[in-house]
Amino acid sequence: METVYQAQISYSQFLSETGKPLQPLPDWTGEPDKLVRYYRNMVQLRQLDNKIIALQRTGQMGTYASLLGAEAIEVVLGDLMLSDDVLVPYYRNHGLQMFRGLPLADMLSYWGGDERGSSSPAMGEDFPNAVPIATQALHAAGVATAIKIRGEKRAVVTVCGDGATSKGDFLEALNVAGTWQLPVVFIINNNQWAISVPRSIQCGAPTLAQKAIGAGIRGEQVDGNDVIALHESVTEALKHAREGKGATLIEAISYRLSDHTTADDATRYRSNEELKAAWEREPIKRLQTFLHDRGWWNEVQETAWQKEVSQIIQQGLDSYLQLPPQPVEHLIDFLYAELPEALKEQRERLIRNAQPGGSHHE
Repeated sequence: METVYQAQISYSQFLSETGKPLQPLPDWTGEPDKLVRYYRNMVQLRQLDNKIIALQRTGQMGTYASLLGAEAIEVVLGDLMLSDDVLVPYYRNHGLQMFRGLPLADMLSYWGGDERGSSSPAMGEDFPNAVPIATQALHAAGVATAIKIRGEKRAVVTVCGDGATSKGDFLEALNVAGTWQLPVVFIINNNQWAISVPRSIQCGAPTLAQKAIGAGIRGEQVDGNDVIALHESVTEALKHAREGKGATLIEAISYRLSDHTTADDATRYRSNEELKAAWEREPIKRLQTFLHDRGWWNEVQETAWQKEVSQIIQQGLDSYLQLPPQPVEHLIDFLYAELPEALKEQRERLIRNAQPGGSHHE
């Protein structure tokens, strides 16, 4: 007789899908400031996301990975991480990067195909986006190792999708984080779809958070559309890391309300009924209802904030569109510490051809 091992993983949720409390709320929710900030930041991300997709559709932006549906994860991490913590992101963390100081124009330049967006001075010690799946988890473990060796009270945060948890890189990072008690927080944005692969066939375990058990680290599930639950879970995980108590794995249950990227068509593999149901659970409307019920947000504030956000986004967009192109030789300049002779010749030819009157047939 086959025995199926099922470990117990806690699940945290404070607000229902309709924004009603499901249990006593933490003391900090008794004041509106933080919750209103979370809401305003999520609205900003939603509007920005819509704008970037419109830019891509009109040829002013490259292929783009929407963060639609993950706004709560982005704003909570952005609020709770300290400036000297280190972010090791993946390609759906641009909202989080902005809340950590990355100028909007720099973020847009990255998605516009300009690698200067990956090296903004504002990023400090944060890493650039990782497009290869799960490689950032090992990078985070390496950074956390250095922090532990130095005896610093800092945390490393790395985020991935549900599909990344099936990669060896991810499991190896969990293993070393547990073995060495590293100060790293692994966040899984379980948005239910790894491109066209549903969560139901991604992993045989009931939860992705159970992967933490084999590594000997803390693991939990949280409603990724509930900012209060996320705030509580992330606060404790960051505290655990900064105090030298080791790593945590948080599986945030969300839903990818968009296509995987603007190069994808999710209608080919996902039903409209499933998507419609997911929209009933999304984070912004849920928090808006909660704030309305408490008299902390109203239609006048909403209209004013939407207008202000539109202006903020337009300013960043104008700066991005006015960014001068890089010199053509930059195609080659950063490939090697010392350029081989063959590339030196190509570099000179590129410069000549780019000059007015230069030949384009050499």
